[in-house]
Amino acid sequence: MAEIKTEFLFTLALEFDMLVVGDTPRGIRRVSRHTAGSFEGPKLKGTVLPGGGTWTIVRDDGVWELEVRITLETVDKQHIYMHWKGLRHGPKDVMERLDRGEDVDPSTYYFRVTPTFETSSETYGWLNRICAIATGARNANARTLDVFQVL
Repeated sequence: MAEIKTEFLFTLALEFDMLVVGDTPRGIRRVSRHTAGSFEGPKLKGTVLPGGGTWTIVRDDGVWELEVRITLETVDKQHIYMHWKGLRHGPKDVMERLDRGEDVDPSTYYFRVTPTFETSSETYGWLNRICAIATGARNANARTLDVFQVL
């Protein structure tokens, strides 16, 4: 069986406003509107356009199910739609600290997502044909993802 290898694509940083909808039949629903962001890596760099969002359910077992949709604009003004689903969970005390906005070492919790990309750009068209994975981190000042192409 072939070994799975990855190549670093970029780090993504997001800023957003969060609304807690409340305790719904599926779990605690949170909806966030992205207000700003940036991304940078060896093959692409730019900003996150305002208007994307995150839809989160905090399940009864403490696992956060995330779905995110954003639009990236590269420094050369090309547009890339980015969508991901993922999971975040960890020990109860760690998750409570994250929820309060405290700085927490990302190695103490699980935060993984599976991004996909769509673009009409010839320059970045290769993104339409890759699988990607990412590791996330949340601290008091930033929400970041390190995105990797699966080779």
